[in-house]
Amino acid sequence: MAEKEKTEQVSAPTEKKSSNMLMIIIIVVLVLIILIGAVVGILLMGGDEPEKQEAEPQAKEKPVAKTQTKSTNSEEGDEDSRSLSDIGILYPVDTFTVNLKSDAGRRYLKVTLSLELEGQELSIELDAKSAVIRDRIIRILTSKTLEEISSKKGKQKISSQIMETLNAMITDGKIKGIYFTEFVIQ
Repeated sequence: MAEKEKTEQVSAPTEKKSSNMLMIIIIVVLVLIILIGAVVGILLMGGDEPEKQEAEPQAKEKPVAKTQTKSTNSEEGDEDSRSLSDIGILYPVDTFTVNLKSDAGRRYLKVTLSLELEGQELSIELDAKSAVIRDRIIRILTSKTLEEISSKKGKQKISSQIMETLNAMITDGKIKGIYFTEFVIQ
C-alpha cells in the first residue's frame, strides 16, 4: 500500500511536467504559425508597393527625358528620344482594368493611355471604331504576365504591340506613339 502511494506521488509530478511541456509545445507551435502567417501576409500585401513606386517614377521621368533630348524620329516611335514639341495630336483612350495572365493568383492591371495621331482626321475613324480598339487593347493586356509588363522594356513592348495592332486596322492615317498616363499593377 505504501508503494502505491509512492508511485502515485511520483507519477503526479511527472504527469504535471509532461502536461506543462505539452502546453508549452502547443503555444510555441501556435506562435510560429501566427508569425509565419504574418510574414506571408506582409509579403503578399506589401509586395505590390515597390511595383507601384517603380511604376510612378517611370511615368514622371519620361517628360523630363523628353524635354532634355533632341528629336530623332525613329520608326519604332521611341518616346524617350523625342521632345515635347514633336508630339502630335493626342487621342485619350478610356481606362482599362484587366486581369493579368497568372498561375499564382489574381493580378490586376489598371491602364489609361493616349494615342499619338499622325493627323486630325484619324480621330474620327478612331471614334467610329472605339469598341474594336478597346477589344484589341484588352486582348493584348490580358495576354501578358506580371513579369512581362513590370519592366520598362516590357512596357515599351506592349506599346509597340498595341501600335502595330491598331495601325493594321486603321486607314485614315497612323498612330505614331502610345503614352501611358496611368499604369497600376495590383
